[in-house]
Amino acid sequence: MQNGASGDTEMKGKIEGFNRPEFDHVREVFTRNFTDHDELGASVAVTLHGGLVVDLWGGWKDQARTQSWTRETRAPLWSGTKPITGICFAMIIDRGLATYEDCVSKYWPEFGAEGKEAITIAQLLSHQAGLPGFEAPTTLNELLATDLAAARLASQAPFWLPGTACGYHGVSLGPITAVLFKRIEGRTVRQFVAQEIALPFRLGISIGLKPEEFDQAAEVVRPDEDLDLSNFYRVEGPVYMDKAHNPNLNRAQVAAMNPPMDVRYANLPEWRDADNPAANGFGNAHSMAEFYALVLGHPRNGKRLASPEVIAEAVRVRTEGLDQVKNVQARWAAGFAVNEGLYGPNPNTFYHGGWGGTFSLGDPVADVSVSYTPNRMGELAERDPRRRGLIKAVFDCLDQ
Repeated sequence: MQNGASGDTEMKGKIEGFNRPEFDHVREVFTRNFTDHDELGASVAVTLHGGLVVDLWGGWKDQARTQSWTRETRAPLWSGTKPITGICFAMIIDRGLATYEDCVSKYWPEFGAEGKEAITIAQLLSHQAGLPGFEAPTTLNELLATDLAAARLASQAPFWLPGTACGYHGVSLGPITAVLFKRIEGRTVRQFVAQEIALPFRLGISIGLKPEEFDQAAEVVRPDEDLDLSNFYRVEGPVYMDKAHNPNLNRAQVAAMNPPMDVRYANLPEWRDADNPAANGFGNAHSMAEFYALVLGHPRNGKRLASPEVIAEAVRVRTEGLDQVKNVQARWAAGFAVNEGLYGPNPNTFYHGGWGGTFSLGDPVADVSVSYTPNRMGELAERDPRRRGLIKAVFDCLDQ
């Protein structure tokens, strides 16, 4: 087993942590990310049969390279937040407070406007509701005003007949699930994660951050120019959040980019103070890998998240087909994406990527979980070489 600091990357700090010898290749690939792919700071962790076998970190928390990345440094998870929220719903379903087949309008009658009365909780969590964004112009402050944003989406007509197609609800899922969860459980998702997941399972994950936790967070850094999102939306021509829309975008895609987003929002106090359980989660790699190990069924501190039966319902495919927003074939579960072929050999691997490179996965066949949390944002989406290289390295090690 390798321990301690190794792999000096000149001005980019040192690689610290440990890995079992059979996962040396993961360390090698992680280290090369700093020299070959301009990594700034990051962490990667792997569990096998519920136990940590890789727990590495290195580089810098900040662009000025004055603060070293530590084991507990939390990076923005972006859409990697959605599985945490999905499990929050699984936990309250396991406790008998709701079912996946309950209509959202049962708990929130106003949501049933404009033909949305039959949308179920499972359909909402699997991106079938037809509400991938706001049709009317919306600001960041309005998005972060959860009740206001949720009311606007509740009154909005869907972009497609709910239940007939899927389309990624990247940011809009946040205010909807926030209001729905509170109406069912009584607490916010942010409170529930803190009290029912982070504390009892001793995990460094959260929705948003308290002011006293700000120093744990990495600074998000983007390239000098705005990120080109054409790789995400799979359209010809550049796609920038803060510039005129690409004419090749469809209506659902345009709505998904409303309000315009900047990755540096994750550095703002108002973003960190919000309860957007679709996009403003924070976590470190070892905690996210251990969270996915819990989803795989491995107890931690003698506790489970929910019954195996309910977890199985959370991670099974609910819909598959051409995603109306991402413009690719997608498979969605209730809070998770399900492997389309890029996340190892098992088609039932559940995962979620986040804006700029972060991802976590759980493979129930190999009984392995993986998480990677960086702070330098990339624009290649699923094709990010840092992400792709680490996934390949893990499964190459398992095949030896």
